[in-house]
Amino acid sequence: MKYPILLPNIFNYPFTYESEINLKLGEFVLVPFGKSKITGVVWDEFEKNDIKKFKIKSILKKLDVTPLKKDTINFLNWFAEYNLIPKGMALKLVLLSSNAIEKMEKKLYEPYNNKIKKNSFTLSINQIKSLEKMCNSNKKFRVHVLQGTTGSGKTLVYFEALKSLIEKGFQSLILLPEIGLTSQFEQKFSEYFGFKPAIWHSGISKKKKEIIWSGICCGEIKVIIGARSSLFLPFKRLGIIIVDEEHDQSFKQDEGVTYNARDMAISRASFENIPVNLITAVPSIETFENIKKGKYEVSRLSERYRNAALPNYEIINLNKTKLEKQSWLSAKIIEKVNLHLEKKDQVLFFLNRRGFSPNALCNKCFSSFMCPNCTINLVYHKNKNNLICHYCGFKSELKRNCKKGDNCEFVFCGPGVERISEEVKRKFPGKKIEIFSSDTMNKKDSKEKIRKIINNEIQILVGTQLISKGFHFPHLNCIVVLDIDLSSHGHDLRGAEKNLQLYHQLSGRAGRTGKPATVYFQTYENNPKMISEITNKNPDIFLERELEIRKKNKLPPFQRFISLILTGENEKKLEKEAFDFKNFIENKINGKILGPVNAPIFRIKKKFRIRLLIRGSKSMKIQNSLAKIIPKYKFSTGIKLSVDVDPINFN
Repeated sequence: MKYPILLPNIFNYPFTYESEINLKLGEFVLVPFGKSKITGVVWDEFEKNDIKKFKIKSILKKLDVTPLKKDTINFLNWFAEYNLIPKGMALKLVLLSSNAIEKMEKKLYEPYNNKIKKNSFTLSINQIKSLEKMCNSNKKFRVHVLQGTTGSGKTLVYFEALKSLIEKGFQSLILLPEIGLTSQFEQKFSEYFGFKPAIWHSGISKKKKEIIWSGICCGEIKVIIGARSSLFLPFKRLGIIIVDEEHDQSFKQDEGVTYNARDMAISRASFENIPVNLITAVPSIETFENIKKGKYEVSRLSERYRNAALPNYEIINLNKTKLEKQSWLSAKIIEKVNLHLEKKDQVLFFLNRRGFSPNALCNKCFSSFMCPNCTINLVYHKNKNNLICHYCGFKSELKRNCKKGDNCEFVFCGPGVERISEEVKRKFPGKKIEIFSSDTMNKKDSKEKIRKIINNEIQILVGTQLISKGFHFPHLNCIVVLDIDLSSHGHDLRGAEKNLQLYHQLSGRAGRTGKPATVYFQTYENNPKMISEITNKNPDIFLERELEIRKKNKLPPFQRFISLILTGENEKKLEKEAFDFKNFIENKINGKILGPVNAPIFRIKKKFRIRLLIRGSKSMKIQNSLAKIIPKYKFSTGIKLSVDVDPINFN
């Protein structure tokens, strides 16, 4: 008997194999492919190939793995079509290193025993109302948005919603935007439910992943807390999806297979016919528009948990106070911080820039240290004593022969968190200070660092935007924002939205346990209106105005953007190819083509980059027309096309 078997590779169709075993849709099998053996899945349609006659190979064996559900297969087919990727690459996201893991001994799943303990958490009246709305029609697909000011207890509400589903034997998926959030969140979950959830992200060991993958597939493991990739796990009986911090840009996967995990979570829930809940303090523009249209339900928590007050805001005008040479902290800020430290408040200095300095410049020949592989400055990391490219990972020592003889004499332009940390140590001697960035908090000792921060054993934090993402630090009552000017400018169409979300989230770290808290904006920008807008208690005012601007200019969410990026090592050849490709697809697709233009970061990893942007209606028409036309174009050797549907970054 013949079967269509989809393999986890770049093909957009299944291959035909034969077997005497009776196989069903979704079953995992081992098949010969070329000179190797590969895991495949019995798919829902045969390859469309009537011209050539191939010798049909036999399936080697059926694997002892719970079959993929028809709903999951339908989702993967749609996912491939929507994001313009081969179906085989969609399947690859489901598998573990292109393998399916067979059933294991039951005792290996026991650490995730799913037995819920009774707890003593009590919900407020507003939380109970939100819970009722969230659990309304909890058996079928619907999108519910839980919008609540930071510190309002949103997590407790959806924990309660999860509880009844877990007790009924359903599986639950909680998506988080950052790996760094999982350890504190895991602890919060365990305290509430009395058992450990399974954690899924790139830092989990291969052995643990095999146990979790297998346990999810056979239904033994009930709760997954994970990053983007956990969305593709082969759940046997998924009952609910929670997307926490749904507005976060980190849900967008920009490398390899590009997709937005929030949007794909909504689609998976739709195919599985289960509820999906989006949790946020400030919704993304897309979510806000869907709430306005009535497409998404919403419940709001306007008060902080136990009536803790939101922080006050104060602007420190740098036009009225002179900074010392090579200093980024004004005398006024030092005075304010000392007052907070006397009250045993924890303090955060916020600067959204990793490393020591974003630019190392020679004092004699005036040349910067550029990455040899990318058109971008190398960032100096003093703690590692090297220069690093944040795009390709290139590293270099701080040493170079100068065009004007001898070695270059370097000066550093601008600060990063390491440089601010040095100044903080000088200005506040004797205080325990910790840098909180992706360079310091994705390591083995980060759990211990978070414990010390929670217990106020660290008095001062110097952090990047990582700290704004859902952490609960009970003693943090003073935040100093050092780069409001820098982060408010740029050519990103989502710049205003990102700023609104960042500063709301950041402010929400302060004053969570009821003590008075203040956020200080140290700025040259003599525009208090701008700061009051992005920190307004009601972010909907800002979002309403942003929607009007987007509608007027025909920008997302009112139109669909698809970014086509051509890369190659030969600049002239790439430029010609970009124009040839545009001419080939123009008038054959359902959308308007903008470009080609050089990408803002023109070269990454030794490859030049040219962008085309397609703009059209919010339907699958653009994807369908592109899917037909792109395979007909033959790209020159060495030139590659990447497709990004609904782009968030335009670098």
